[in-house]
Amino acid sequence: MEERTRAYLRGRFSDYYRRADVPLPPSADEREWGFIPWTEGPDETMVRHRDLLDLGDMGAFLRRKRPRHVYFSAGRYETPGASTMAEKEWRGADLVFDIDADHLPSVTLGEDTYAEMLAKSKDALVKLLDFLEDDFGFEDVSLVFSGGRGYHAHVRDESVADLERDERREIVDYVRGNGVAFESLVREETVSGLGVKNPTTRRTLPTEGGWGRRAVEHINEFVDELLDMDEEDALLHLRTFDGVGEKNAEAVRNVVRNNTDAVRSGNVDVHPAFLNVARQLLAETVDEAEAPIDEPVTTDTHRLIRLPGSLHGGSGLVVTPIERDAIDAFDPLTDAIPDTFVGHDIRVTVEREYELAMRGETITVVPGEQTLPEYVGVFLMARGWAEKAAE
Repeated sequence: MEERTRAYLRGRFSDYYRRADVPLPPSADEREWGFIPWTEGPDETMVRHRDLLDLGDMGAFLRRKRPRHVYFSAGRYETPGASTMAEKEWRGADLVFDIDADHLPSVTLGEDTYAEMLAKSKDALVKLLDFLEDDFGFEDVSLVFSGGRGYHAHVRDESVADLERDERREIVDYVRGNGVAFESLVREETVSGLGVKNPTTRRTLPTEGGWGRRAVEHINEFVDELLDMDEEDALLHLRTFDGVGEKNAEAVRNVVRNNTDAVRSGNVDVHPAFLNVARQLLAETVDEAEAPIDEPVTTDTHRLIRLPGSLHGGSGLVVTPIERDAIDAFDPLTDAIPDTFVGHDIRVTVEREYELAMRGETITVVPGEQTLPEYVGVFLMARGWAEKAAE
């Protein structure tokens, strides 16, 4: 990045912070703070091990330092400004989840557009919320667009504050579906009653919650698809499952057609061939429903995370808090663009062609010097894809 570009961004970040009201997180004085300044050279240098006494008034600090990135710790400490973790004296930590497009299996880097990556990140966030709210019952969950390629979720329920790394790892494994086994989910029920001489057992998947609920929902989708197919297509589809030949395909199809309610209720003992299919449907469930979080972020009780309301130095977008009921409507390429950068044009020199979808319109940027809306120019310069043109 050329010095002219760096100076321009530094100045415009300062303009943003003069107008912005950036709130502090809960227990802000118990947290470690860090920031990355607009330093010269290719490397970014983190300044950390600071507390609020070091920084002073946050608004004044942001206006004065106009940092490239700003962070605070998930952990809370007795002495957050101490230079070593041992000296800080850990008192607890938020449970933080990071969803980044770079780690999503559905994203193809180099092929997906920025807008497509952000859309897939939001889909992953919705999956994560299903676990946090429905499975764990967390209530104090703050959602934030990271300003880059994904989203953060901060859980601050009292029950999570004292969790150590190993306990947080168990939560990670659960939402990722690591180690979810068919046998661990299946329940055995005794079948008895009128006309039953010898009581037997029946294996079922639980429908009330957890991975069992997700597996049964996926089985129901499978049932719907199979019932919509004609006989030939249904048999061909069933034979794509491992271990399902012609005979077993017919058996599974008949079971689904004749014992539909039992299958939909989670009964996997309707036929041995269906039990085999159900195992594979569970594996599909895990692949489709797992929340692809960045695992080290959640297990790290000392992690630094971006400050909501600050600017992301790699995009010029605002690290934006999102209300739970506003997730569907939230568009980061409109809602996270600072008003400070709207309504102005700037001259930049672009290195190659790009197509950007921002503020509801598609903008094609060609190589060379050109005039662009400032928010587009800031985004390209912050990403390292353009330089500020000489006036």
